[in-house]
Amino acid sequence: MARAATTSDVFNAIAEPQRRDILALLQAGERPVTELAQELGMTQPGASKHLRVLREVGLVRDRKVGKQRLYGLDARGLRPVHDWVGGFERFWNESFDRLDAYVQELKRTQQEE
Repeated sequence: MARAATTSDVFNAIAEPQRRDILALLQAGERPVTELAQELGMTQPGASKHLRVLREVGLVRDRKVGKQRLYGLDARGLRPVHDWVGGFERFWNESFDRLDAYVQELKRTQQEE
């Protein structure tokens, strides 16, 4: 099955590590592209391309302030990722419950000895 275009699918967009790094930086607040590029050690055009993809999938918003454009996180776009990962929560909870039961049993065994 062919993968969806990066610009139309949040999962493909965040598959790129530098885009995830941009999202992490934007958690702290809005930033201009030049600052993001400098922080991540990339060129301004490279950072702009990543920001365009993130904006097109709804993870980043931008606004103009004077001559500068500020980019900010729009975490609502992460909802599909949150929902998908949440499907695995039951698995992890059950695994941790089994681990806890095993540790408790080890403690009881040690106390009895």
